[in-house]
Amino acid sequence: MNMSRFSPYLGIVAALVLGIFIAVLFNGGKAKVSSPSPIVVSDISSTSAMTNNIAAAILAATTSVPIQKIVAKKITPPILASTEPEPPQTESTAEINAALDTSASSLRAALVNIICAVPAGSSLHSISGSGIIVDPKGIILTNAHIAEYFLLADRGVSCTIRSGSPAADRYEASLEYISPAWLNANSGVLTEPTPSGTGEHDFAFLAITKSATMKPLPSSFPYVSLATMPPVADTPVVIASYGAQFISSNQIDSDLFPTIVYGSVKEVFTFGTNTIDVLSLGGSAAAQEGSSGGGVADASDTLVGTITTSTVSGATDTRSLNAITASYIRADYASETGQPLDSLLSESPTTAVSNFAPQISKLESIITADL
Repeated sequence: MNMSRFSPYLGIVAALVLGIFIAVLFNGGKAKVSSPSPIVVSDISSTSAMTNNIAAAILAATTSVPIQKIVAKKITPPILASTEPEPPQTESTAEINAALDTSASSLRAALVNIICAVPAGSSLHSISGSGIIVDPKGIILTNAHIAEYFLLADRGVSCTIRSGSPAADRYEASLEYISPAWLNANSGVLTEPTPSGTGEHDFAFLAITKSATMKPLPSSFPYVSLATMPPVADTPVVIASYGAQFISSNQIDSDLFPTIVYGSVKEVFTFGTNTIDVLSLGGSAAAQEGSSGGGVADASDTLVGTITTSTVSGATDTRSLNAITASYIRADYASETGQPLDSLLSESPTTAVSNFAPQISKLESIITADL
């Protein structure tokens, strides 16, 4: 069985069309659009990156592009030579469910919503995505296709970290790392109306650097630590994101709530030979736009994956949601940098941001060469 080569990125949304701007102007800065396609709107008219106090409306992409086949191959478990019966499970269903409830609570607390707004008249698209805090110092794991917007501050792009239920502005953040391999392979994604990809190299780390409110930053952030080993098929998991595909155009600013789903790993895939790099999670309420960068945790309260791609049309229970594993992210980071990921996570956020800053100009040029 093969996975689709190009599944839509959930965190990126299409460009705003002229009709929405007209609707904005005649509705007091609130876009109210009647359309057969779901509309996701970020009401961020107070953001300095926006002009004329016009809210940034985000048109949600709904097109699946299952044309080519993914490089990842399904991993088939080996045939056991022994015919002895398997030992009984040490945990009961009730114990596993209780452990998943604990993981769900931790995942909800560590979940963030990432909003990036582009200037009015820009050829770029505003986005709403998700992320998970993976270190008590305030380190966020998200997708590269979301974090690339943090490379565009000199082009008037403004990003805010939100959290809570409903999501509200909480923090500002800066890049600690974004995969150069992903940027080079996806340099044109910024302007694509229905961007898509495989999830390979699609990860980045942000550091929370400043409070977006009058409250100071906490001394420690709620977090879920990154797993070192991947889950296998049939592993029970809990999924968390800020899915935004089905809310109305004036709700995303004040009524965006976490989506929490209990499920299991349906199948596992590899980008290489025998490593578990991709988790197929089937269809669920988490399979919607805005879920990119959301987290997948197991019953041991560790983050085993981050959501990357999904089909985004049809009923959510018929869709296909995919995540890259924490173990893949660890290995890919080490391959790209020559250093273990734990070395990055052990640094202070200020040091990590400062160390990465000299690379920003070069990385920005990769994704803006054709703008």
